[in-house]
Amino acid sequence: MWNAPNLINLFKQHEKLNLVLHSHNNHMLPGEVYNKLLQPHRMANYFFIFVDKGSTRHLVDMNEISVHEGQILFLLPHQIHVPPASKKANEYYKISFDDSCLKLLPKWYPFLINPFNSQVIDLDASARNRLRQSFVMLEELLLSSNKNNNTSLLIAWLHTIMTEVDQAYFNNPLKKDYTNNSLAQYIQFKQIVEQELTEQPSIDSIAKKLSISTNSLYALVKQYAGISPKEYFTNRIMLEAQRLLFYATTSAKELAFELGFSDPDYFSRLFKKHTGKSITLFLEEVQDLSGKNVN
Repeated sequence: MWNAPNLINLFKQHEKLNLVLHSHNNHMLPGEVYNKLLQPHRMANYFFIFVDKGSTRHLVDMNEISVHEGQILFLLPHQIHVPPASKKANEYYKISFDDSCLKLLPKWYPFLINPFNSQVIDLDASARNRLRQSFVMLEELLLSSNKNNNTSLLIAWLHTIMTEVDQAYFNNPLKKDYTNNSLAQYIQFKQIVEQELTEQPSIDSIAKKLSISTNSLYALVKQYAGISPKEYFTNRIMLEAQRLLFYATTSAKELAFELGFSDPDYFSRLFKKHTGKSITLFLEEVQDLSGKNVN
């Protein structure tokens, strides 16, 4: 296993923005770098791939995800990723940027908290056309001779892309029944979990921060995630444990403490109960996976 280098620092296309965009017409990564990325690696930045024609498959957090024509896949920092090994005749746009670039944009985009746990977004024909045009404009600016003088324009087009993706994420008929207020509270719940993950806050304390009762929090999380708040928290911290094990050089005991467990034996039992595998077996399978690729 390996920690992916910050490729943006190596291949960024603008002196002030940590941003990389490449497409089927403009390949940025050398073959030896791409081959290295075929090993499981921890994402350092935000990554989006818009498939305009064709399809592709990626391994994300140990799950295979298919992305088809007219869809966009987004990956977040710290996720474990393996891109496809085969290079099909797809038409696509890929963009990657870091937190410093995100902070320059004029707003925060709620889809980044991924409230519906769906990292593939369907685009209708209009959104697909607009997104394609936005990528084309952004790519032209990044490839222009005076690209370093176009900072404000680049930020504007990146904001347009992010706004388009955010709108498409929530523009799903199956999600129309959720009220804005409950969705906002659920997003807040997810933010608290992310911010306080290793502190292992109680469900009561999270409910108090949201100014709702514990029963209301249970109903809220059950509505969106289909599980209880405690189950949600356990799933999330076990996912983080698996991510960390992909490149950890520390012992299981040290990892348990890092994740906020005071009892390493309890952590090991919980890991096995949740994944069906002991930590030792999981690490053995991780080593096997490093030689496998997604086709």
